[in-house]
Amino acid sequence: MSSPVEISDTDGEPARRAAPTAVVVVVPAHNEESLLSRCLRSLRRAAGDVTVPVHVVVALDSCVDDSARLVPPTMSRVWTDARNVGAARAAGFAFAASAFGHGGLERLWYATTDADSAVPSDWLTAQLSHTDEADVTVGTVAVRWRERDEHVRAEYERRYRRRAAGGHGHVHGANLGFRADWYHRVGGFRPMSDGEDVDLVARLAAAGARIARPEQPAVLTSDRLGNRVRDGFAGYLSGLTSAPPDCA
Repeated sequence: MSSPVEISDTDGEPARRAAPTAVVVVVPAHNEESLLSRCLRSLRRAAGDVTVPVHVVVALDSCVDDSARLVPPTMSRVWTDARNVGAARAAGFAFAASAFGHGGLERLWYATTDADSAVPSDWLTAQLSHTDEADVTVGTVAVRWRERDEHVRAEYERRYRRRAAGGHGHVHGANLGFRADWYHRVGGFRPMSDGEDVDLVARLAAAGARIARPEQPAVLTSDRLGNRVRDGFAGYLSGLTSAPPDCA
């Protein structure tokens, strides 16, 4: 059975819009040679499940490893030296607009995930299924538990299951999609070292974009111990190490 999908509609636009004719997926990467290949393989599978062209852009940010070498010729590479995930995502979408936006931004769908994540094969199919009634899709993640102890896992799962009014309240850069015209209308990702995903979704909602919050399909993300951004997902998991089991 499919999971519930909450859609907020606050802008007064027509209920349905034209279906996107192309998709661009941006993946920011900072020294991700150990996990990037898995991410890109999953994106190839997801692209094969949709009927429109899918372009993958890897935004290589301050990489000193072999991440760039792992990007196949069928995908695009953008280099930045910001050491900033918000700036890296923004650079990827700036390239997308110039390279793939000639047919009109209103028919272009943007999606983004993370280099340490793997999207399911129906990820893009699911996002595009919401585009007649939503301008933004905000999805969930499932953690690939490898490095954290059972306490962290249990506490994370307990907190994650909480539902907010109007659907799940989570925002993950690993599982986002939005119409290109709306993205550029609100100014895109800001150069924030963390929270750039939450910030963008908040501005889209404030501007009147219709937001779908499907619980499935979830993107599989890592539980790695090392932080790539100061207050990112790895840091959040580390903070649960000392959390009391019954804390709110």
